[in-house]
Amino acid sequence: MRLNVDTVPGVINQVFQNKEPWQIVTMTSTATLGIIWLWTFIHQDESLLERAKKQLFRLARYIPSVRDKIKEELGSVNENFEKEFLRRVKGTTFIVELPKDGLEIDNILNLINQNVHLGDYDWKGGRVSGAVYRSNDELAELMGKVYAAASYTNPLHPDVFPGICKMEAEVVRIACHLFNGDEASCGTMTTGGTESILLACKAYRDYARDVKGIKKPEMVLPVTAHAAFDKAAQYLNIRVRYVPLNRDSCTVCIHTMKKLISRNTIMLVGSAPNFPYGTMDNIEAISQLGVKYNIPVHVDACLGGFLACFMSDAGYPLPPFDFSLPGITSISADTHKYGYAPKGSSLILYRNKKYRHYQYTITTDWPGGIYGSPTINGSRAGGIIASCWATLMYYGYDEYVRSTKRIIETTRYIEHKLRTMDGIFIFGAPATSVVAIGSKDFHIYRLSEALSDKGWNLNTLQFPCGIHICITHVHTEPGVADQFLEDVRTELKIIMETPDTPVQGKLAMYGMSQSIPDRSVVGDLTKGFLDSMYFTKGNQTQE
Repeated sequence: MRLNVDTVPGVINQVFQNKEPWQIVTMTSTATLGIIWLWTFIHQDESLLERAKKQLFRLARYIPSVRDKIKEELGSVNENFEKEFLRRVKGTTFIVELPKDGLEIDNILNLINQNVHLGDYDWKGGRVSGAVYRSNDELAELMGKVYAAASYTNPLHPDVFPGICKMEAEVVRIACHLFNGDEASCGTMTTGGTESILLACKAYRDYARDVKGIKKPEMVLPVTAHAAFDKAAQYLNIRVRYVPLNRDSCTVCIHTMKKLISRNTIMLVGSAPNFPYGTMDNIEAISQLGVKYNIPVHVDACLGGFLACFMSDAGYPLPPFDFSLPGITSISADTHKYGYAPKGSSLILYRNKKYRHYQYTITTDWPGGIYGSPTINGSRAGGIIASCWATLMYYGYDEYVRSTKRIIETTRYIEHKLRTMDGIFIFGAPATSVVAIGSKDFHIYRLSEALSDKGWNLNTLQFPCGIHICITHVHTEPGVADQFLEDVRTELKIIMETPDTPVQGKLAMYGMSQSIPDRSVVGDLTKGFLDSMYFTKGNQTQE
C-alpha cells in the first residue's frame, strides 16, 4: 500500500488541529531538536555497537564484585611494575630533595655516569632492537663540545641567536634536497617524530577548516601508522579512519582507503616504512588518490627515512615515496634515528609554504607583543639544532650511503636466514631495516622471552602477536648478526619440542591483555606502567 503524498499535509494539519500557536511552536521545536539529537547520536566517531560496549563495561564497574576484582588485579600488576623498576635500578640511591649545598663536579659526573649505565641490555654490543642507531666515541665527544657551545642558545630569539636559526634552515634545506623537494619545499626541525606528525596533522586540520570549510576533520591512515597519529587525533579532535592491510604484503589496502575518503577527509597517510613490520605502503597509489581528490598526503618516514633517501645510491632502490610524487605534500623523518644525531631532533617537511603556514601558531593581540611559534615548543634547545647540524657535517653524503649499504645488507642477510628456519615466518617484505617475525606453530612471545634471557631486547607486536628487530649500525659489527641468528636457531629448536606450552613471564601479561574485551582496563594497566617510570623509594639505597 503506497502512502499518497497528498495525504501528508492532511495528516499534519489534523495533528495540529485545535492547537494553540504556542503548542504548535513547542511541538515543532521539540520534534526538530529530537531529530537533531538522534542524528547526532547516531553519527558519531564510534559506532553504536562500540559505544554500547563501552557503556556496558563502564556500568559493570559499578558492580562491587567486578570493581573490587579489577582493583585487586590492577594493584597487583602495578606493584609488579614498581618491583621491576626497582630491580633495574638496584644498588643505586634516589635523591628526592635538593642537596643543602651544591655537589662537587666530580661527584655530579660520577652520578650521571652511574645513572646512564644502569640497565641489563648491552646496546653498544647490538643486543637492542632500534633505540640507539649508532655508537661512535669520536662523534660522542664532538657532540659534547657542540652542545656545550650551544647549550644556552634559543631560536625563539632569532635576533639574539641568528646562527642557530641559520643552522636549522640549513638542516631543513639539506633534507628537502634528500627527499627530492624543489626550491619551494620547506619545513622545520622538531623534537622528534611524534611532534613532526602532530604538526602535520595540525597544519592540515587548520588548512582544511580555512580553505575547505571542514569543521569535522577526518584523516585516513593504515592501521600500522604510528601511534603518534592517534595522539594527534586526541589532541586536535580529529577523527581517525583506519584502513586494514593487505594480508600477505602487510601494506595498506588502497581499495579500502579510497572507500573511506569523505568530504571531511583532511589528509591521507602512508608509511615508508611502518613501525610494526617494516613494510612500505604503496605511496605512489596514495599520491594518486591525493591528486584525484585534492587531499594532502603525508608520508611518515620517521623510522627509515634517512635510510630510504640513500638506498638508491647504496644499490637498493625503492619505489618512489617522496616529493618526486606530485601528491605528496609533507614528509616526517627523524634525524635522531638513521641521521645518527643525538636524541631530540626530527624534521617535518612540506611541498611549499602554503602548508607550513598552517603549522605555525600566531597570537597577535597578546599584551606581551606579537607572538609567533613555528613548532609546539616556544623556547627550543639550540644545542640540539647545533648537534644535529654537526652530525650531518661530520658524516657527509658518502658515509651515509656506506652506512645505509651495511645496514640494508645486514637486514637482508638476517631476513634471508630467518626465512629458512622452521616454525616462524616473516611479515611481508621488509623495505628498509625492520624484520618482523611471527609463528603459526607456537606463541611467538616464547621466542621473545627466550631471546631476552640471552640478552636480546626485541619489540613485541600485537593483533596479531609478533616480534621485530630493527637493525641499526651497531648490528653491522662483525659477529652480531650471526650471534642473533644462532640464538634464534637454538631457542627455536627448544621451543619446537613443546610448541603448545603457553607463554610465561612478563610477556604472558602482554599477551593476555590482547584478549581483554574492556580496553579501558588495558589503558589502566598502561597508566600503571607509565607511573612506575616516575617511582622513587626515598633517599635509600636499593639492595
